[in-house]
Amino acid sequence: MALQGASGGGHDDHHEAPNHRRGKKRYHRYTKDQIQLLEATFNECPHPDEKMRLQLSQELGLTPRQIKFWFQNRRTQMKAKSEMVDTSLLKVENDKIRSENVGIKEALKNVICLTCGITPSVQADCHEKQRLRYENAQLKEELQRVSSIVSYHIGRPLAPQLSLAHMEQSHLSSSDLSMVTYVGATQQSMIPIDSDGPSLDLDLLTSNDIRASASNTNHPSYSFRLLGMHKSLITDMATSALDELMKLFQTNEPFWSKSADGRDVLDIDNYKRTFPKPNASMKNHNLWTDASRATAGVMMDSMQLVEMFSDSTKWGDLFPTIVLKARTLEVISYGSFGNKSGSLQLMYEELQVASPVVPIRQFIFSRFCQQIDQKTWAVVDFSYHLPQDGNFPYSQFNSRRLPSGCLIQSLPNGYSKVTWIEHVEIEEKTAVHRLYRDLIYSGLAFGAERWVACLQRSCERIACQTMTNSWICKLVGVIPSAEGKKSMMNLSQRMVNNFCAIISPSDDHQWSCVSDFDDFEIHANLYKSTDCVQPNTTVLSAAATVWLPHSPQFLFDFLRDEKNRPKWDVLTNNKPVQEITRITNRAHPGNCISVLQVTNTRDTNILILQESCSDSSGSLVVYYPVDLPAINMAMNGEEVCVPLLPSGFVITTDGRHRSTMSTSRKEGCSAASTAGSLVTLVLQMVVSSQPGENLGAQSVATISNLIGGTVRKIKAAMNCPSPTT
Repeated sequence: MALQGASGGGHDDHHEAPNHRRGKKRYHRYTKDQIQLLEATFNECPHPDEKMRLQLSQELGLTPRQIKFWFQNRRTQMKAKSEMVDTSLLKVENDKIRSENVGIKEALKNVICLTCGITPSVQADCHEKQRLRYENAQLKEELQRVSSIVSYHIGRPLAPQLSLAHMEQSHLSSSDLSMVTYVGATQQSMIPIDSDGPSLDLDLLTSNDIRASASNTNHPSYSFRLLGMHKSLITDMATSALDELMKLFQTNEPFWSKSADGRDVLDIDNYKRTFPKPNASMKNHNLWTDASRATAGVMMDSMQLVEMFSDSTKWGDLFPTIVLKARTLEVISYGSFGNKSGSLQLMYEELQVASPVVPIRQFIFSRFCQQIDQKTWAVVDFSYHLPQDGNFPYSQFNSRRLPSGCLIQSLPNGYSKVTWIEHVEIEEKTAVHRLYRDLIYSGLAFGAERWVACLQRSCERIACQTMTNSWICKLVGVIPSAEGKKSMMNLSQRMVNNFCAIISPSDDHQWSCVSDFDDFEIHANLYKSTDCVQPNTTVLSAAATVWLPHSPQFLFDFLRDEKNRPKWDVLTNNKPVQEITRITNRAHPGNCISVLQVTNTRDTNILILQESCSDSSGSLVVYYPVDLPAINMAMNGEEVCVPLLPSGFVITTDGRHRSTMSTSRKEGCSAASTAGSLVTLVLQMVVSSQPGENLGAQSVATISNLIGGTVRKIKAAMNCPSPTT
């Protein structure tokens, strides 16, 4: 049986295991040689990875679990010792400061004015300081109130230079705000202008502020230091955004109307009349608004949802097909004690369609969580305008999040009702790819319907992983236990996350077109793998998107079925594929994790791990070859250390009217078909080239042939021959 827990080092190193005869715990003591090697390894690397722990377990005759717990306990011991030393030093320093403070107080009692020879009144001085502090606080509050009013009417927050000191220096009162503006992005003084001059155009963060705090402008790892005034301003904006969002949640007409396919879309004209924001759009003809609303029930309680929404990492895990990256830049408020009510944070995120030809959307926004009543929570997101400065790290952002978010209402049995509003402004800086125009402009690509559909699927997956209820998920095959199910699902989740992270164009993944056929293009990307097991491996990925006149559900059922795999997978050599085991969602049987094996082949040691998942917004079929020992370890509930460079399909609607789609393979690709699906195929292979180098002709030719062959086989199976045939 697996052993648990081991302490740090020395003669107290032992391992705990139950003694069934006497009801007491017995301890496994490490040998002197084992301790010496563990201590030496700890001094070099206190946080060994899975590969290093496995190597140590083999050398020392221990299990990887024992090695893991030994290092955990050793780190705990070192931290405790360090804290004891720090506490002692702080205590000594505190005593020293206290003694100095007492001496200073005694000396102040005997102070005599050198001019008049009178001892000043310490009490009067304290009263005067208290009065000045109170007056200063009132002035700051007045400034913040006026700043909030001005920022609301100009459609953007004020810059940090608009401080009380600068106002006093320029002899300006709060009533003069309409008569001043900044000259230059970094100007520190304010100059009065005529009323006919340019309007007030101020920003919360200047380019100098960001450049001083950003260590790498090519990565979203920026850190901000917001001043108290900024935090107060964002807090006021959060309250206004919540009020606006609650009205949109609770009102149908005149704000919401039905689209051609029955979705709730925002009436922009009525919205602007009700919530006017002068100068917000600045008459930019390339700016358009995407706003929609959707409601669904999810298998998670409201408190857990709010906790996950407040954590940027968990937020990304909930929406792996939408959120490419997410990061908390600064926490402004942690909320009430015991829950997240009132929490407010500044966040960064990148959103994707999961296609190499569709640019990502980048946002900096604030997220505010508020408990409305005992059973209802509101989570509101809102952005603000950023400086249009070429040197500003975020000046190329083309997206702004207007008050958006969700209303979460608790339901019985751990369910929640989620009403989602997605409301963004987009500035088009590049033309949308012809295949994705209808999907983008219909609002389906980033709309509320996609968010709630993805949330439903993720919550069902979490419930399947954490609960043992047979009605939630079903085990088919040789998975022996709940631990085995959890380990298999963790391995598959890592595979899907790796797949979703490499598809869209970003700073880490620059795609270029390497082949252009009549019916599809092939894009390639050379990058360094960030997989935790095999980091820094150079990987060549290639992708192609093809249009097919069938519904996404029909194509999803075809591609995920192992019986159809020989019809499109060129690597199976037309040999049949059988399913060995499966973890499936009872409510949606197509959402499952499968282990497949190619039959009638010499290499029976290689299996295929596949996860297929689908919802109303689209589908994924992701797979990767894994050897038999690794699958056996996962099925037995052990941690699996294998590299994962998956391939797979992304299936979405093309955004046209859904009623015209073909639902039968026999209909083929007739010219009369006006709607269908977009299928993106992604393949990956390890190469010897380095990122930044030219793509190797041989590697590109190899992966292009695989992509082209797979696409043609799929089209042939769908009775859709390529133009060249």
